[in-house]
Amino acid sequence: MTSTLRVIPVPGPGAEDVVVGTSGRDEGAVFTGTEDGAIFRISHDGQKVDRVAHTGGRPLGIEIDPDGRLLVCDAHLGLLRIDTASGAIEPITDSVAGTRMVFCNNAAIASDGTVWFSDSSTKYGIERWKDDFVQNTRTGRLMKLSTDGAIEVVLDGLAFANGVALSADEDFVCVAETAGRTVVRRWLTGDRKGMRDLLCSNLPGYPDNIARGSDGLIWVSIASPLDPVVERLQTAPMVLRKLVTKIPEALQPKPKHTVRVQAYDSAGTLVHDLDVDPQESGVSYHMVTGVREHDGRVWMGSLHEGAVAVLER
Repeated sequence: MTSTLRVIPVPGPGAEDVVVGTSGRDEGAVFTGTEDGAIFRISHDGQKVDRVAHTGGRPLGIEIDPDGRLLVCDAHLGLLRIDTASGAIEPITDSVAGTRMVFCNNAAIASDGTVWFSDSSTKYGIERWKDDFVQNTRTGRLMKLSTDGAIEVVLDGLAFANGVALSADEDFVCVAETAGRTVVRRWLTGDRKGMRDLLCSNLPGYPDNIARGSDGLIWVSIASPLDPVVERLQTAPMVLRKLVTKIPEALQPKPKHTVRVQAYDSAGTLVHDLDVDPQESGVSYHMVTGVREHDGRVWMGSLHEGAVAVLER
């Protein structure tokens, strides 16, 4: 099957994640947040881009809550709710157990309104994500925000906790471990309730955001392919790992320009592996950090691109 990649520019750098509206005036529209704090709405056909809000921070993961508002994980400000009509912003929380989060990253919302969200690191914020990644601090966490406002740390010790998704039956929640190249699963119901295992492991690259698609599959963005140098560094003495992160940005290795996303069913079986050469579509795009399948289209965001992309399959 031929796939066509289309790139839709937005007026801001680093459109990191994407979500598709499902009702009312936002039905079919795509939302993303950029490095400068803006939240944009993109029409379904990609012809119109409007700014709907500005968080004043760095929006990353973006979801739609049961009331049709956006739930935004802001790396600097924590969890926020945004009214897409007025642009009004409601802070939810920036702290866990009285300690301010360093790197709020991604979320998933259950049908009852429970929010599952990740904090990538307790040591380094987004501006120093490479430090955490290379040093492999394993301080990432998955949290649960109940409808009564209580927050619980459900999983900790994660190797750069990133994307979060719920299964179609909401019998498990999963979180991507970027540095571990795995997607960790926590069972919520049944005989395995409370148990932890892996939905998938030994991924071909480093997973970022994940999301359940309209097809019921768990879609996983592969931000960059496996790097043997990074793999070796993660097990090297800490003094060496810290030295490497001090190398000037211009001299650091650059990730290969790829566009790759995968989809897994609830048993952890790989269903789709879309590995696209952007040059074949005549476009420039790379480092896919957000993914959202909706009605057969696969929308993507990127930490480094001032654009979202859509894959027509």
